[in-house]
Amino acid sequence: MSQISQQTADVNAAIDAELQLLDPAVRTSRALAARLLDPEFVEVGASGRRWTYEEMLAALPELDGGGGEDGPRFEPSRMSGVVLAPGIVHLTYETDFDGRRARRSSLWRRRDGETDWRMYYHQATPVPAAAE
Repeated sequence: MSQISQQTADVNAAIDAELQLLDPAVRTSRALAARLLDPEFVEVGASGRRWTYEEMLAALPELDGGGGEDGPRFEPSRMSGVVLAPGIVHLTYETDFDGRRARRSSLWRRRDGETDWRMYYHQATPVPAAAE
């Protein structure tokens, strides 16, 4: 596989994993979410709160987007990614959740000898209603 093809495959795999984390069925399942978060995971949420791996796994079912199939869902848009280095993908996108918008950035990594991508870092920044 060419380097460009590998980079495209890596970005697509990270996007797929990111979309899984937005799925209410994954958000409410500790086992499914744990497969997608890196053990060294850190998030700075839209509220400014810092979350660790264990804190996120414990809270995720109760956070926005975990309300089941009938509740509000995160609606992602403008998702794109770039390979920063072998095994590191940076994704950026926007979400709308029940009228609240946020700009998001995630770092995904695949460790040597592993096949799965895991979210290493995530940050969300609220978008004020008047902003583009």
